[in-house]
Amino acid sequence: MPRGPKGEKRPADVIGNAIHVMRIATGEIEDKSAKPDTRDPAAVALGSKGGKARAAGMTAKKRKEIAKKAAAKRWGK
Repeated sequence: MPRGPKGEKRPADVIGNAIHVMRIATGEIEDKSAKPDTRDPAAVALGSKGGKARAAGMTAKKRKEIAKKAAAKRWGK
């Protein structure tokens, strides 16, 4: 039996796969492919604030220097 990208078992033929999708859509069977998010919500929230907080603490001159350095690396100068 073929496996999906996350290791779940799927029907090998098109018709079987269509029936499987229909059963999931109608609630006849539960979709087991979705994995629960195991990340810490507090860490996720802090991670999304990191770049903005860092930029807020810098001067415009320092941000410009960092941007120039990044562009030079990106374009291989």
